Amino acid sequence: MDVVKVALGARSYEVRIGAGLIGRAGAEIAPLLARKRVAIVTEARVAGLHLGALEAGLAAEGIASEALVLPPGEATKSWAQLQEVVEWLIAQKIERGDMVVAFGGGVIGDLAGFAAAILRRGVRFVQIPTSLLAQVDSSVGGKTGINSAQGKNLIGAFHQPSLVLADIGALGTLEPRDFLAGYGEVVKYGGLGSLDFFEWLETHGPALAAGDQALRQEAVRRSVQMKADIVARDETEQGDRALLNLGHTFGHALEAATGYSDRLLHGEGVAIGCALAFETSARLGLMAQEAPSRLRAHLAAMGMKRDLADIPGDLPDVDGLMALMAQDKKVEAGRLRFILARGIGEAFVAEEVDLAVVREVLADALARR
Repeated sequence: MDVVKVALGARSYEVRIGAGLIGRAGAEIAPLLARKRVAIVTEARVAGLHLGALEAGLAAEGIASEALVLPPGEATKSWAQLQEVVEWLIAQKIERGDMVVAFGGGVIGDLAGFAAAILRRGVRFVQIPTSLLAQVDSSVGGKTGINSAQGKNLIGAFHQPSLVLADIGALGTLEPRDFLAGYGEVVKYGGLGSLDFFEWLETHGPALAAGDQALRQEAVRRSVQMKADIVARDETEQGDRALLNLGHTFGHALEAATGYSDRLLHGEGVAIGCALAFETSARLGLMAQEAPSRLRAHLAAMGMKRDLADIPGDLPDVDGLMALMAQDKKVEAGRLRFILARGIGEAFVAEEVDLAVVREVLADALARR
C-alpha cells in the first residue's frame, strides 16, 4: 500500500492506495470512529459490484452500517438528490461526531461530501473512490458540490475528508470507456506539471489501460502526490490550485452543452479541454505547435476522445460555447481566466487571454466535426 499525506494542519489526512482496501475498510476506518457505525452513500452500479464487500469489511470490525443507493450518472449531482441524501442522513441520526462514507465515483464523492459539509454545519466523511477519475482527482482536496443547470460544480463547499481509501482492485470492474475517461485526468497531471510523468504515461499507458495493477497503482500514486502538493500550498484555490483546472474551462462548457449526459463523460471533456487549451497556448505563441500534436497523439494511441469531432450529436456554435465558458468558476470580476501552458508540464494561470484566439480555436474545432 502507498500512502500520500495531504498536509493541511489540523485537517490533514492520508490517501491510502492499494489493492483490497474495500475489504479492509473496517480496519482502516475504525480508529477514526467515535462509535462503531457509519452511513454509506453510494450508487446502483457500485453497490451491485462492491457494496457487499464493503459491508463485510466493516462488519468484521464490528462496525454497523446503513446504505443509501442512488441512481448512477452526472444528473445525480442535483438539488433533488442533495436533499434526499441530507434528509436520509438526518433520519439515520448521524451526529457531528459520526462518519459518512462516500462510496463510488466522482459524482457520489462530490454529492455525499457536500451533504456532509452542510449537515449539522459539518460532519466527517471518508472517501472510498471506485473510479480512476475519483481516485486521482475528485476524492482528494476537499472540493464538494453539485451542478446547476447553468454550469458544472457551481454550488458547493470545501470540506476535507478524514481519510481516502483508493482500492486499485476496483478499477478492474470499470468499463473501458469509464477507465479511459479517468485517464483523461491522469494525463492532465503530466500536462500541467510534469513532462517526466507525461513521458512515463506515453511509455506505460497502453499496459496500464490493459490492466497492469502495479502500473495503475503507480499512476494513481503519482497523480495524487501532485494534487496533494498543490492542495497543501493552496487549499481554497487562491493561486496554484487553479492549475488543476487545466482543460476544465473548455471541458465543463462541453459537459453543459451535452446536458451532463453519457454523450460526454467528465474525463473525456477534460481530455478534449486539455487539447484545446494546448492549441490555444500554441496559437498565442506560448508553446511549440508540436506540444498539442503530441498530446493528441497520446490520446489517440489510448483510444480516447481528443476533439469536438469525437462528441456525438449537436453542439452549440462558438457564441454558445463561449457563453457556457463564461459561467466557469474561475471567472473573476467578469473576466474569464484560462489555464494555459508554455510546454508539456508547464501550465500557468492566464489572467488576460485574447478571446478572439479562443473563438478561433473553437471555430476550427467545430469546423472539423
